[in-house]
Amino acid sequence: MAVAFCCAVLALTLVGHSRLPALPGHLSSLAETLLPWSALAVLVLAAVALSLRPRTAAVALVLPVVAWTAVFGGTLTDKSSAGGDLTLVSHNVNQDNPDPQGTVRTLLASRADVVALQELSPETAPAYAAALADAYPHHFQQGTVGLWSTRPLRDARAVPIMPWTRAMRATVETDRGPLAIHVVHLPSVRVGPSGFTSGARDDVISVLEGVLRAERSPRVVVMGDFNGSTDDRAFRPLTTRLTSAQSTAGAGFGFTWPAAFPVVRIDQILLGGVRATAAWTLPATPSDHLPVAARVSLR
Repeated sequence: MAVAFCCAVLALTLVGHSRLPALPGHLSSLAETLLPWSALAVLVLAAVALSLRPRTAAVALVLPVVAWTAVFGGTLTDKSSAGGDLTLVSHNVNQDNPDPQGTVRTLLASRADVVALQELSPETAPAYAAALADAYPHHFQQGTVGLWSTRPLRDARAVPIMPWTRAMRATVETDRGPLAIHVVHLPSVRVGPSGFTSGARDDVISVLEGVLRAERSPRVVVMGDFNGSTDDRAFRPLTTRLTSAQSTAGAGFGFTWPAAFPVVRIDQILLGGVRATAAWTLPATPSDHLPVAARVSLR
């Protein structure tokens, strides 16, 4: 009976997680961030149930299995399609990265048209700029974020979403017209005695929403290190306006952090007014994040 009850609760949580009340310490956000891993809870319940009452277990487990499949089954399929006009890459390079040149080699292998970097430092930024200069003649870097492009940039400027510069905006001139690109690095989050310390990040999400509301370009890309999953309710101000390239054109969850054993996708490419035809992660670099890529159609 207890196993059946747990199965029902898990199924309801999966299907209705967005309607659940906010828990103290931002724990609702943490739960939604880790929601794909609820598959492990299904496996644990299956092991317990089968060891007790195999026949009853089969019936009880139908609910969470169906619920998980309904929520995440589509994520596992390959949703990529042919075509696309630009390849975009975003990477948190890690300010302590010991090998900027090796990192750039991985990025260059993607043949991206536009590369966005986060967590640049005064010591490493010149090394990245030098290594990318030949392939990307158009460049803007401010604070810890930068953008490199094969196409001309205009209106490039820092965006004040935080007291220090961790966001920028530029217009990329393409053969099919202008594309506004925002590069962002939202505040870090931690899990501690007080819960999920995402308050600073959530405040910046509200500021970023205002920036995007004022954006005049009909075609917008926002990419960078969001320090959160798009399943997290805190990102609804952005995900109701923009679509995730990975969700619409990727295959699998595309987890990016930590690079050695990724368990969550916190590096995002979000799109408005353009369509992703493919999305994927690049091979690991010396950073603790995996780079993310997307091919987008501007038609």
